[in-house]
Parts: sequence; structure tokens; C-alpha cells
Amino acid sequence: MKTKFMLAAVSLCVFGMSNSQAAGRAESTTPEALIGKRLFFETRFAQAFFAQSKGNVNAAAIAGDPNLAKTLTAGSALPGVFTGKTMNCRACHLEDELRDAPGGGMRTYADFSRRTVIPSRNDGKTTTTRNTPTLVGASIARDNFLLHLDGEFASGPDLVIGGFTGRNFGWLATEQAAALKNIANVIRKDDGSGDLAIQYGGAYAKVFAGDASVPVAFQLSAANRLDVSTAKDDKIAALVGNLVNVYMQSLDFSRDAGGLYNGSPYDLFLQRNNLPRAPNTGESRADYSRRLHDAVMALAKPNFVTPADGNFTTHAIPYEFGADELAGFRLFFSGPQGAPPPPTPPGAAAPGPGGGAARGSGNCIACHTAPEFTDFSFHNTGVSQLEYDVLHGNGSFTALHIPSLAERKKAPADAFPSNAKHPDYKGTFRTPPSASLPGVTDLGVWNVLGNPDIPKPQKALLNLFNAQGGGQKGDALLTRAIAAFKTPGLRDLGHSQPYLHNGSLDTTRDVTDFYARVGNMARAKQIRNADPRLAGINLSPEEAAQIAKFLDALNEDFSD
Repeated sequence: MKTKFMLAAVSLCVFGMSNSQAAGRAESTTPEALIGKRLFFETRFAQAFFAQSKGNVNAAAIAGDPNLAKTLTAGSALPGVFTGKTMNCRACHLEDELRDAPGGGMRTYADFSRRTVIPSRNDGKTTTTRNTPTLVGASIARDNFLLHLDGEFASGPDLVIGGFTGRNFGWLATEQAAALKNIANVIRKDDGSGDLAIQYGGAYAKVFAGDASVPVAFQLSAANRLDVSTAKDDKIAALVGNLVNVYMQSLDFSRDAGGLYNGSPYDLFLQRNNLPRAPNTGESRADYSRRLHDAVMALAKPNFVTPADGNFTTHAIPYEFGADELAGFRLFFSGPQGAPPPPTPPGAAAPGPGGGAARGSGNCIACHTAPEFTDFSFHNTGVSQLEYDVLHGNGSFTALHIPSLAERKKAPADAFPSNAKHPDYKGTFRTPPSASLPGVTDLGVWNVLGNPDIPKPQKALLNLFNAQGGGQKGDALLTRAIAAFKTPGLRDLGHSQPYLHNGSLDTTRDVTDFYARVGNMARAKQIRNADPRLAGINLSPEEAAQIAKFLDALNEDFSD
């Protein structure tokens, strides 16, 4: 399979079109977005290229990264998209490269594996800590902006440079300075002879400087130009991060000319039934979700979406929103009292299960607020516990000693993940669990909250935890962070499986069955630090199946 580098700069590639309705949103073709896309595909920022090229940033004859010879999946491996190349963003955040490969398909800038393979070094690590999240819709503007499943990054540029200089690109914690210098050298010394340069405006130095020889389509605005011959390494890296961030911000699901989502059967169902499709100005996503719930519950004669209205070209399911999907919709939006929970006043305790949720409560909307179906916050839903207990026995996670705030401060090397300041840190609680390593697990945002080596996300994390209620500080707050992970969006899940932060579930039905199970466990107080919203989930197998049908109706034919 030939890697797709070509981009017709004069054409607009539309997002997610079904045969029933055309999408109104096009990929951004600003020079900043186009150069950001080029950098997204750039393979020379990887440590393997640096090591093999021996200082020649234009070296063509290198062995590449053997770990990219195949694309790992939850099942059989697929062809390698970047065989003979080294690591780059696209290697983990795929789109249509394997659309027609048996067992492949479209991706919403995710991959196919449970945890993604990373370059081999001498530290024993073979995969990412977590499943690769989709980038589509990830950069939508919001309060308390955070990226990564544990909230490590407070901005898109921080995420980009963290990736380019991090372990996923093969760099060890002791090599951060070398990684940053390598980024600057690639930009300064690129001679414009590579495939990406030919397609995207020429040598980086000329593009970044706004040289007159650069085609108009790739002429950066004056504010984004830089003379890389005199600029310091960190200035060059900052511009690289900003440009890739512009590209990531352009990755979104289908919207119409008014900015409303329009790519899925669910979106068409809302439109046909004159249901509210987005929050009003000044209305929170939670309040909008309650208003939508009430409108749907009052819907007497729904106008359904059927396969006669269109068909998917990238999903092997019917394009429809019928009675089962509507039942799933109502279950998804309904809480223990039959409606989404009211907002929690600042400083108040988060809503608990009360006397227990009656059967027929999905309570999904408590965390997955419409229209993106995420609250962009962090919750513990029991995923880490169940994975750990499978390896070490039931009750093992509950019995696991997790350092208190004082213990973590006294012995940070035993608790915190390694970083450039402290490369000797062990990352005991930011490592996938293993049968041979009892005590090692992934506690998610616990690793970031209060971590002095990761200062930028702290304010946003505190805001999000306080918004959930409780107002705790110190150990009480740190305890709430145990095994909490960022809430994913639920649009177009059919292009991003396997699911959960550990990639352990393969289908939407697996996911809804999982939540039916952990809802029961939460009410029985069997989950350590369970998010109180979990206890509001009480579903029969039939109801879990209906919610899965609703989730499938959020699919669309994504394409950038």
C-alpha cells in the first residue's frame, strides 16, 4: 500500500459524506494547515532517523524502523504504512491508508491496535502506555483545555513537541535536548528534495521564511514566518508545534454551513424531527443535553431515518435511526430518576447513587454530553481495576498500595513517570500492568495531578475536578484522581476501535455490556474510587444492546 502524501492544494476535500447528505465542512487549506499536515507526516523527527542518518537530514538510504514494517491490530497484522521509514504522527493517527486492506478500514486519526507499537530502545518498552485516541474533534475549543488521556498537555503545541521529543518517537528521557536540536536541524538543513517537500512548497527554510519562490498556497502569514538560519532551536520547535496544531484543529466531523453536525443518522434524525442540534448561545453542553432529552421524551410520532435515505460507504452497517436507536437514545440520556442529572453546584458533593438506579437507567449523558458526547473531563470507570485484577486476581487492585500525597512527595521516583528533569523516575503507576510485575499499573490522571514536573495542566485539572463537586484538597483530591481517564467523544466510533484507554474492547456492544457490569459493581461498592455516576447505570442485556445501536447511529463516512 503506497503511503498517501499527495494533496491537491487547489481542491477542497470534504469531511464525512454519506450518500444521503453532503457535508458542508472542508479541510482547511490555509498555508499554516497545509504545512502543519506536512510536518504531521514528517519522519525525520524520529530518533531512529537521527541515529541512522548520522547527521545528514537529507539521507535517503536508511533502514527505517523495523517496528513499522507491519501495522498491528487487535487481530492479524496489516501491511506497514511506513515500511522503510521512521516514526511520525501519521503512523499512529491513520485515515484512509488501509481503507481497502482486508481487516482494515477508515480511521478517524487513530490506529487499529490495543496499545500502539513504539520504536525499540534499551528500556524494555514495546508499546504506548494507552490506546491511541482519535484526533478528529479532539482540538475543539473549550474551557479547561487538556489533551491526552491523563491531561498531560495543556495545549496542542505542547502535545506536538512532547510527541516529537518523546518515547513514542524513540527518544529517551535523557535525550530531550538532542531531540529538540534534531527538530531544528531538520528544518534548517532540509534541501527540498524529499517527497513531502516537493508536494508542500519546497525546503523548510524557504517555506518558514516566506521566500518568494514558495508557491502561494504554502506562503505562511507574516506572523508565522521565521528565519531559521538565525532562530534558536526552541523558536523553531515552537513554530513547528504551532503549525501542526493548526492542522489538528482542522480535523473535525462533518458540519453544515451553520456549524451543526450533519454526518450521521443521528444528526439527520434530529434535523427531521426539529430537535435542537446544538447548545444555544451561553448554554452549557449539560443544559443542552437535558433540553434535548426532554424534547425527545416528548416526541410522539418520530420521523425515522431508514436505509432509503442513504448508505454508508465506510461502515458495514445500515444507515438508519429507527425504533431501537431511539430506545437507545432515551436510555443513553436517562439517569437514575429518568432524566439527566442536574448540574452540581460549585463546592457541592458530586451526585451519588442515592437508593440505587432503577433498571432502564443508562446515565451515559452524565459524562458524555451532547453534541460531542464528552464532557472533556476525567472519571474512573473501573477499566484499570478490571485489567489489573485479570492479571493478579480479584481484589488485587483494591488492595494495591497507592502512595499518599506525602509518600509521593517523599519518594517521587517511585511514583512519577520519567521526564527530562528526572529521567530516573520509574513510572510505576503509568505503565501497562503485567502478570510478571505486580504493583505496576496505570492510574491515569493521578500521575499528572499535583506533579511538579508537569505544571501547565494543573489549573485546568483543578477546575475540572472542582466542577465535578466535592471541593476536596490534598489526599482526598488525589484519591479522586486514582485511575481516572479523560472522557472520549463518541462520534464515529466505528472508525476508532478497539475501545477504552487500554484498547480492551472490540465493539460498541462490548462497551455497553462493560458499563452495565461496572454499574452493578459500583452499586455494590466493588470498584475502588468509582466515579459516583457509575452507580446510576442499571441496564438489562437488551437495554445495553439498544444503547449500542444508538452509538452505531453516531457513525459517519469520515474523510479528511
